[in-house]
Amino acid sequence: MGATVTPAGARFVVFSRHATAMSILLFSEADQDPASEIELDSRVHRTGDLWHVEIEGLRAGQLYTFRADGPFDPEKGHRFHPGKLLLDPYARALSGSFAWDLHHGHVLEETDTGCEITLGDYTIRTVPKCILMDSRFDWQEDRHPRIPLKDSIIYEMHVRGFTRHESAGVTHPGTYQGVVEKIPYLKDLGVTAVELLPIHEFDQEEVQRINPLTGLRLKNYWGYSTVGFFAPKGTYAAGGAMGEQVDEFKSMVRALHEAGIELILDVVFNHTAEGGAIGSTLSFRGLDNSIYYLLEANGRTFKNYSGCGNTVNCNHPLVSDFILDCLRYWVVEMHVDGFRFDLASVLARGQDGELLENPPLVHRIAEDALLRDTKIIAEAWDAAGAYQVGSFHNGRWAEWNGRYRDDVRRFWRGDSGMVSPLATRIAGSSDLYLPSNRKPCHSINYITSHDGFTLRDLVSYRHKHNDANGEQNRDGDSNEVSWNNGEEGESGGVRINQRRRRLVKSLLTTLMVSQGVPMLLSGDEMYRSQGGNNNTYCQDNEVSWLDWNCLEAEADLYRFVRGLITFRKQHPVLRRSDFFAGKEAEPRKEKDIIWFGPDGKVLDWSEDNRSLSCLINGDRRLSGVEREDADLFLAFNREQSPVDWSLPPAPSGSSWLRVVDTGRFPPHDFLEAGKEAPVGAAGTFRIAAGAAIVLMAPRQGPENGIRFLREA
Repeated sequence: MGATVTPAGARFVVFSRHATAMSILLFSEADQDPASEIELDSRVHRTGDLWHVEIEGLRAGQLYTFRADGPFDPEKGHRFHPGKLLLDPYARALSGSFAWDLHHGHVLEETDTGCEITLGDYTIRTVPKCILMDSRFDWQEDRHPRIPLKDSIIYEMHVRGFTRHESAGVTHPGTYQGVVEKIPYLKDLGVTAVELLPIHEFDQEEVQRINPLTGLRLKNYWGYSTVGFFAPKGTYAAGGAMGEQVDEFKSMVRALHEAGIELILDVVFNHTAEGGAIGSTLSFRGLDNSIYYLLEANGRTFKNYSGCGNTVNCNHPLVSDFILDCLRYWVVEMHVDGFRFDLASVLARGQDGELLENPPLVHRIAEDALLRDTKIIAEAWDAAGAYQVGSFHNGRWAEWNGRYRDDVRRFWRGDSGMVSPLATRIAGSSDLYLPSNRKPCHSINYITSHDGFTLRDLVSYRHKHNDANGEQNRDGDSNEVSWNNGEEGESGGVRINQRRRRLVKSLLTTLMVSQGVPMLLSGDEMYRSQGGNNNTYCQDNEVSWLDWNCLEAEADLYRFVRGLITFRKQHPVLRRSDFFAGKEAEPRKEKDIIWFGPDGKVLDWSEDNRSLSCLINGDRRLSGVEREDADLFLAFNREQSPVDWSLPPAPSGSSWLRVVDTGRFPPHDFLEAGKEAPVGAAGTFRIAAGAAIVLMAPRQGPENGIRFLREA
């Protein structure tokens, strides 16, 4: 499918069942009229629903588009228009070195005689062109790192925003190469994978509104509006956007792999950039609208489970093939290690929009032979109310655990009745994943993501402040589980700021000691703020960009986060393959985890507590991990005052050592390996209000020769 370089020239293959004519337009320059148009003879160049031709003399770099004719009959879902240039759905790159004009033309007008179409001020010169690409690249024996999912630590980031700020100090800000320049930082932080917001080609100019605070045009910053599913974003390339973006993307992947870091792509198959009934005709709408999209019974109206105007007909066999082809391409040709599927519940909807019990596409992705080593992560909800966290699919699918995010936030906000839910989330969310025979690692744990407040704003704002988005503050989630600690926004109060920082460190500690896979939002390790804007999808400016000056200003927090990540890697009991036995363990046998109240007694779950602790047994026989580990004691205090905690004896018989205490000032909030502080023999430990602690009791690990027992 698509365009392929051959020894003689290039072969073109495109699907359209209902087209009556098809042609290929060839261009010498992206902003000029076509140099030639080749009309295909359906008697020669059509087999079934595939139009195909080989054109001699073409070489890599050739620019092209399709043009299709057929019925314009919205009542039957057909929207062919012979005046529109159409992008190849399989195009490996799009010309992106100038401003596109995607939003004029194909305007629908209701008249007495029905629906008519006009071209408006559409011009061929402002339409992006497909680029014929040669797939050759020197991968230098690059291989997928294949880091086990249970050992992963994900860092969610935006390619442009990561290095666009002038403080980034890179040669190529806002690009794939800029990411490469910052790989030493990622290695130092300790993350094992970066999850990139959409890098598939999109139009950053599609937002038509003005920022009322600055008077400047808003942009599509996040990129959740795909134009080319096989094409990396051209403006993220430093050397040009006429095909250079493909090699620069590959170079970034190769460099990340060399550093032992995996790459996960945020992919958007639930909708496209073509919008609703009066949206743009770019590709799918003009090739076979009735097959690619879910339509209402009237044919002309698009079902909208995405909240973006249209919904891709994912479980149609031909569309499923397209999506599988796309995923395979990014894994095989581009060496990507995984995918996070935006609004993945759409992938489970059938032709009538119903949620299917056994959705074919979801099953095919999980079972595809080429994707077996690929990480697949679902955002298990959509804009039409489907919420499938814990029930999206059994088997290989991991999920963004929105229940984890909300329960952890509610506990640290001080809500009542949250001790039991917090324990369930820390223990890996067995209520969600055990019934479907999944593992703790299928829970992608996060507290913040691109969609919502940053961690700093979470403890600084009770309400969203999205006025700069030009939607009268109506956009974004109005029900963020956040709290401002006594003052809305930035504060000069010493105690307020101390309380906020303590809570941020307690939230981060909770994330890094929970069973499952932690995901950290880029910039949270530097205490980054977005000024209370919880929906920065249109803010391509300093509001969204990572200000690297924060790294120096917040060096203590960065040291704390880096230490937590290192600690997690050092202790396999925090990365178990199976759920704890806990309450289900035989009464007479030693348990792998025990939950306590501050009084040292086994926790009474029926009481309305605001604090809890647990003891995790590091004995390899109980934990099921690959080697003997230390015993760990974790405690979380959301009372309004300090609590004196009774400490249980460590199963190993050794003494407790303090590793983390978020109630202490730096550098005593985190102590590195070999520098842990003895707790003492008093048997109690005072925990500040809003603080979390981590204690360890080392033990001997004779089978691997690693000595865990240290002299206090």
